[in-house]
Amino acid sequence: NFFGLIRMTRAVVPQMRRQGNGRIINIGSVLGFLPMPYGALYAATKHAVEGYSESLDHELRTRGIRVSVIEPAYTKTQFDANFLAPDSKLDEYREVRALLDKVLKEVMATADEPTVVADVVLEAAIADHPKLRYAAGGLANRLRLLRRFAPAGLLDAGIRKDLRLDAPTASLPRTPVLEK
Repeated sequence: NFFGLIRMTRAVVPQMRRQGNGRIINIGSVLGFLPMPYGALYAATKHAVEGYSESLDHELRTRGIRVSVIEPAYTKTQFDANFLAPDSKLDEYREVRALLDKVLKEVMATADEPTVVADVVLEAAIADHPKLRYAAGGLANRLRLLRRFAPAGLLDAGIRKDLRLDAPTASLPRTPVLEK
């Protein structure tokens, strides 16, 4: 998600500098600006794409090279099938994992078609004055607005509700830190 993007950028930037222009379009995610419980590593890579793209845009802009990042939400791809499972699964997360697997399957069934993202990539590629960030799809636009204007507590509660993380936890193991 991140290191391949850096390698590709390093490969093309020298030629773009020589020609005095270019466009780099990176695929990020709404998870580049939102948390994803139990998906921290994936979210971290998308946060890295956001920071790298924004920093690079500032570095290369004076050379005629612009960098944009596309931020889709759920998109009908093989994301759920390709999602890497941990090397060793902790039994204490079994119930939460099963619930999140179910939620992910539900949201992927109604996710945006890949053409939604492709159309936004094209928009960024041909823009006379490209933006740094492009939301791809209605949900991505709404989430970006929520992140910007909603109080953090409200947004966090919404994420937990959508992922059904505030279900009764009586069956989940208690940690010694919480017991007094």
